[in-house]
Amino acid sequence: EELAKALVTALVAPNISPEIIQILLNLAEFMEHDDKPLPIDIRTLSEYAAKSHAFAKALHYKELEFITEPSTNAIEELIKINNNLQQPDAAAGILTHAQLHHDFELKEAWYERLQRWEDALAAYERKQIENPNDLTLTIQRMGCLHALGEWDALSSLAQSRWGNAPANVRRRMASYAASAAWGLGQWELLDEYISAMQDNSDCAFFKAILALHRNQFTEAEKYIDRTRNMLDTELTALVGESYNRAYATVVRVQMMAELEEIITYKQYHDQPDRQATIRRTWMKRLKGCQRNVEVWQKLIKVHAIVISPAQDMEMRIKFMNLCRKNGRLKLAENTMSTLMGPETTDMSFTAMTQVTPPQIVYAKLKYMWATGVREQTLDCLRQFTERLASDLGLGTVEDVGIAMTGANQLNGNVIDYSRLLARCYLKQGEWQFALQDGWTHDSIEDILTPYLYATHLDKEWYKAWHTWALANFEVITFYEKNPPPNHAGRDPWLQYIIPSVMGFFKSIALSHGNSLQDTLRLLTLWFKFGHRGDISAALSDGFSTVSIDTWLQVIPQLIARIHAPSPNVHRLIHQLLADVGKEHPQALVYSLTVASKSPSVLRKNAALAIMEKMRVHSPLLVEQALLVSQELIRVAILWHEMWHEGLEEASRLYFGDRNINGMLAQLEPLHMMLQRGPETMREISFNQAFGRDLKEAQECCIRYGQTQDINDLNQAWDIYYQVFRRIAKQLPQLSTLDLPYVSPQLEGARDLELAIPGTYKSGQPIIKISSFVPTLTVMTSKQRPRRLTVKGSDGRDYQYLLKGHEDLRQDERVMQLFGLVNTLLSIDPETFKRYLGIQRYPVIPLSPNSGLIGWLPDTDTLHTLIRDYRESRKILLNIEHRIMLQMAPDYDNLTLMQKVEVFEYALNNTGGQDLYKVLWLKSRNSEAWLDRRTNYTRSLAVMSMVGYILGLGDRHPSNLMLDRNSGKIVHIDFGDCFEVAMHREKFPEQIPFRLTRMLTNAMEVSGIEGNFRNTSENVMRVLRENKESLMAVLEAFVYDPLINWRILTTSPRQPMGDGPGAGQPNGTAESAMDEQARNMRRTLPSERELVRDNMKMENQPEQLNQRAVSIINRVTNKLTGRDFKPDRPLDVPSQVEKLIQQASSYENLCQCWIGWCAFW
Repeated sequence: EELAKALVTALVAPNISPEIIQILLNLAEFMEHDDKPLPIDIRTLSEYAAKSHAFAKALHYKELEFITEPSTNAIEELIKINNNLQQPDAAAGILTHAQLHHDFELKEAWYERLQRWEDALAAYERKQIENPNDLTLTIQRMGCLHALGEWDALSSLAQSRWGNAPANVRRRMASYAASAAWGLGQWELLDEYISAMQDNSDCAFFKAILALHRNQFTEAEKYIDRTRNMLDTELTALVGESYNRAYATVVRVQMMAELEEIITYKQYHDQPDRQATIRRTWMKRLKGCQRNVEVWQKLIKVHAIVISPAQDMEMRIKFMNLCRKNGRLKLAENTMSTLMGPETTDMSFTAMTQVTPPQIVYAKLKYMWATGVREQTLDCLRQFTERLASDLGLGTVEDVGIAMTGANQLNGNVIDYSRLLARCYLKQGEWQFALQDGWTHDSIEDILTPYLYATHLDKEWYKAWHTWALANFEVITFYEKNPPPNHAGRDPWLQYIIPSVMGFFKSIALSHGNSLQDTLRLLTLWFKFGHRGDISAALSDGFSTVSIDTWLQVIPQLIARIHAPSPNVHRLIHQLLADVGKEHPQALVYSLTVASKSPSVLRKNAALAIMEKMRVHSPLLVEQALLVSQELIRVAILWHEMWHEGLEEASRLYFGDRNINGMLAQLEPLHMMLQRGPETMREISFNQAFGRDLKEAQECCIRYGQTQDINDLNQAWDIYYQVFRRIAKQLPQLSTLDLPYVSPQLEGARDLELAIPGTYKSGQPIIKISSFVPTLTVMTSKQRPRRLTVKGSDGRDYQYLLKGHEDLRQDERVMQLFGLVNTLLSIDPETFKRYLGIQRYPVIPLSPNSGLIGWLPDTDTLHTLIRDYRESRKILLNIEHRIMLQMAPDYDNLTLMQKVEVFEYALNNTGGQDLYKVLWLKSRNSEAWLDRRTNYTRSLAVMSMVGYILGLGDRHPSNLMLDRNSGKIVHIDFGDCFEVAMHREKFPEQIPFRLTRMLTNAMEVSGIEGNFRNTSENVMRVLRENKESLMAVLEAFVYDPLINWRILTTSPRQPMGDGPGAGQPNGTAESAMDEQARNMRRTLPSERELVRDNMKMENQPEQLNQRAVSIINRVTNKLTGRDFKPDRPLDVPSQVEKLIQQASSYENLCQCWIGWCAFW
């Protein structure tokens, strides 16, 4: 206590240096990490952390204070600290949380801190009516108007109050008033306002502006230097903290540089070429800035000193579009007014288009559409488009398609105008489609025609070709579902197939890398209609127009169709794969080896035929791929495991289903494997230990086939049971595998031609396999995957999880979907600036039931983290479950309301802070903790939304991993997609994603309000805006013949740990085998089941198609907000709110199977 008092005395000393405060705060943090916190009031620590700009530490202490004692002051401080940390989402979350859970009166300043300027202005104006003479409120109103760029209103307010204001209030008003005067060109007023300012960087800046206006260049340079010197200290401190936090100051420094360039610009008044060069530099620089309204507004205002709106039209229009997209419609309107001039205010639309540049008219139309005046805007757009077409000499709208055929020969302004006209036509089609909410028989040509014109007018515009191709694709789908009532003979959709195919080829060629969705749509048309000669010919022509690299991203889909029944489709796929194999053999060889091991003879032969073509140019590579693949499969599933699994399944068939033929068919390939003889030391030892017994059991089975005497089978099962029991005892002792013992060929493989699995990228150096590390670690989970290390030719080690008993082809497709989602998130400004994305990893199937998964370094499952935390503190791992069982031993048999009561009782009697503590204790300091927590919350939100669209289930704590360095959540195991977990017989899941209390408690103090909700809404918005791209991937997924058996399996996979059968063991072979099956049951079908299911799919295409259609409809509903009520679409915030309610509802959580750990 004496030490603590001394530390507090030092901390609050008036002349203590910031360095010493930092040391003391670090000491307090270290002691807290060591579970021995210093007895210092957290309010004191928070206050001095904030004073020394250690905002992350201040946030940690202030949150602890808020949890124990929520108060208005704590909320205000939390908002302030989060703003200082550039955490606007978290700051907004605090306010929402306070409104929902605490009866606090909202303060106007809170809106201001959250940059909700309209709300803050409205609140201050209401208050000003009650207190008209309160000048502090006037200044706060001025601050809001300044932020909103309302220069007229701000100038009027400043002038109305300036005369009566005392000197100290004028000083506070001066900066805002000066901004308005500068923005409106009121130079005399600007001079007056500057004279009232105190000497700071703002004063020097405005003096520089005024000197520039008066052409006093020496004076201007002096003030520019002074402003820069004043910003220097501020910038140095902020850059040390974070570039993001320093960004606003960096922009101000850029403004100083541009003021200097304005001096040069003015001095070049007689050299227009040099002035044009400077203008181009400013434009390029502005395009490189963050897409932030405030940043652009400041820089455009600086440029406006010497550039008129007409000269700066392109950037003003971009700024106006930026304002519109950010919901700043008033600022967009003001910008538009400066561009159009006051004389157009009272003109009709037609008259206005005669005197206004067409680019501005087009921007105005988009603004009008954004304000909600939609039908009128579409009419205006049609008028404007016709007039523009006429001005270009294209006659009537109907003639455009023909007249623009020679558009490539046009030049100069005509090309610019034709591009603008293309954009007008595209918008016309889009808006017409939006107004009628979908396709109708009558509107098809009205929408397709403008799209077609857009492709004629700008032949190199990706968006036009993509939209045109996609619209034709959608019309085909529409006609398939809704054939016209009177059509006879020829199908009405056939005329749209070739335009769609050609459109997709063109859009792929123009796409610059992001072409997955277009390529998948093209494959859909190919596989559905490619049997027709004319379509096949169009496809064949199209292949030569796109890069061969295009097909690398869809190799899994192409391989899935190599046994297509149609000769035309079959021929083209083989031709394309042969071409890809010639150009990129490394990309194709792993996928082909999987297909060559297919149980389907057609697939196997098709794959071998393509491999034979590859042998011509890459014989060594093909041989090595087959060897590596075969040996990895051998290592993935040893004979011990094959027999253990086979006997387990055979016992279920024999004792459970009384299916003797099924049991014999299950064991036959295992006996044939023994007859072929062992090839490795491990197989020899198995043969020596069990070969004689298994041969004897086989002879009993053969005898039964001859005599039908059941005693022969019982004798066989006595032997099988003894073998099974001995193998079951040996398996848990399997902790490592040595390659010389299990696969000498892999151990001897050196310096191969074959690329490291999952690393091949077109155009980059190939990293080849140098060797395999000779020892593999066997993981302790049920399926005993192996940790494999491969040495690369680049000197690095590449680690994988080698998995047997699991079909990884679905995981491979899910990674493809995540790749597209990451692309979409990187394009959107809101998600890009939050660094949102999904952690992916390589997935390489080796056979229908084994494969490699890229090892995720420095990650732990949530289960492991919670287990280790509880063990270190002597807390029972399943304490919540124990409490539930104490209250209700027969929990599974309770009614729903009784389950809720028991579930709530368990939660109320435990803390649920484990993950929060783990995140804090495993972070080296508060700064690292805050970064990791933000990454954790955002990554959880991203995958919650994407997982919901995908229908991803089975998100128990062992399927979620936490990255130790970044804090990001990483999901694994994608076996349950398209809501199969919601349709299983036992314990169907009711929740859309995992959002349990432990996950929520580890977020910021406001829980789901803040980063989680904001990220969820942004991600859902991006997914919904790009629903066509996502549907392309998901439809390819659902209709993939190698994947879709999962959506129709008659016995959905049960939760892990839940097995077939029931009853007590009584010592018989049957009960012992069944008990073992219950304990060791895998969660995925065996290879035999895979074959059986695939054949079943082929025999029931109608049932499969119905299920596929229902899945597609369900996903479409999710992506249009119709998932709760199909007739009443929800907007994004309402949809996210409903999902969060479902995910955190006790009624839904208490019904989960116990291994899902809903109480965590």
